[in-house]
Amino acid sequence: MAGGRQGEGAGRPPGSDPLLRLEAELGRIDEQLQALGAARGRIEGLLGAVVAITREVELPAVLNRIVTTAMALVGARFGALGVLDDSGERLAQFIAVGLSEQERAALAGVGFPRGLGVLGYLIRHPEPLRVDDISAHASSVGFPPGHPRMSSLLGVAISVRGETYGDLYLSERDDGQAFDVHDENILVALASAAGIAIDNARLLEQVRAASEQVRAASEQFQRLLLPTLPDLGPFAAAAIYRPAAEPNALGGDWYDAIPLPDGSVALVIGDVVGHDLPAAAAMASTRNMLRSLLFELGRPPSAVLTQLDRTLQAITDNPVTTTGLAHIERAGDAWRMIWSTAGHVPPLLITPGGRPYYLFAEPGLPLNVDSEQSRPDHTLPLPPGTTVVLFTDGLVEHPGHPIDESLEALAELAGAHASLPLQEFVRALADGHPSDGHDDMAVLALRIPG
Repeated sequence: MAGGRQGEGAGRPPGSDPLLRLEAELGRIDEQLQALGAARGRIEGLLGAVVAITREVELPAVLNRIVTTAMALVGARFGALGVLDDSGERLAQFIAVGLSEQERAALAGVGFPRGLGVLGYLIRHPEPLRVDDISAHASSVGFPPGHPRMSSLLGVAISVRGETYGDLYLSERDDGQAFDVHDENILVALASAAGIAIDNARLLEQVRAASEQVRAASEQFQRLLLPTLPDLGPFAAAAIYRPAAEPNALGGDWYDAIPLPDGSVALVIGDVVGHDLPAAAAMASTRNMLRSLLFELGRPPSAVLTQLDRTLQAITDNPVTTTGLAHIERAGDAWRMIWSTAGHVPPLLITPGGRPYYLFAEPGLPLNVDSEQSRPDHTLPLPPGTTVVLFTDGLVEHPGHPIDESLEALAELAGAHASLPLQEFVRALADGHPSDGHDDMAVLALRIPG
């Protein structure tokens, strides 16, 4: 045919072929998807890094985690974090990660960087810094002998509450490439999260320091409420108090030892329910009332505790209290103990050469429960050299052990240290007690002369 068909695609403008256009479009979409995938991976990595940093609560651990996380996130061989001193012009601390043992050994005699050279430039100009060749930078002063070779550097400042805290540095990408803008953006974002984590750790340190001060003051106040044992001759006596591990150093445990006008000695151990200032105040008032009644009444322990119970119920709103009261008095040429308890754990007795044993007897009701209930007295002769131990339940209470098991463990502990001087003996009981330490504890020991 005249003027036959032209070749396929003839006369079409370049690039107008549908198949070629489709291939180009698919290629562009694939590149965008790869870019989106990489961006998503970087974001997910950043979020994971932020979570890793914020899990730490101790400041040294936070600083180290920031460096290791930045290295993993960007893919760098070396990382460091420099903390500025109070002047903000030099480094007071330098946390370096990535050095081998040999590299650290080579730098053993070299102090950490103080902020000269390129590091100093970043301190003076706290904007993100990317350097492909450190030695070519105008501020470079070289590396000390033994320093590993480093050519590239990526550094960003870390701010805490609007002030520069320090600088985060990375050097040498694992793949040998130079740091790029994506690395910089990731490190800037990480530095922002790092500032928050550092601030949180510092605040926690301040809270802990304040808590320790409050606890120390509380413990001092508690100890001021407890007596210094008087001279109880011819007896030897010792006492110890330990505050609860939590939540504070205030509690309701107390001890007392009072020489009475008739030559006997009154031993007191008590525990007011609670671990706070009201419990400590209730302890102090109960102890003072009991002291007054001992001198006023001059009657057996059961009668003193009964009157104390009635007085507390009549004029106070004190919480429930357990108490043990013992009189050590003459019985001819020997000694005997008369005791009564108000719901308290039994006394522990250690005779010379004998196995420690508890004086299990009718315990009576705690104070502030029912003051009309009668309280019995119990009497026991005390051979020469006998040690009487009064203690509070903080010494034996453990949620994971039956009370009988803890009492047995305490008796074994007491027997193992029975030959010690009394002050060392009560300290051994307080140090090796079988309880979990959740409660405060008091121990009072008296030894009959040999």
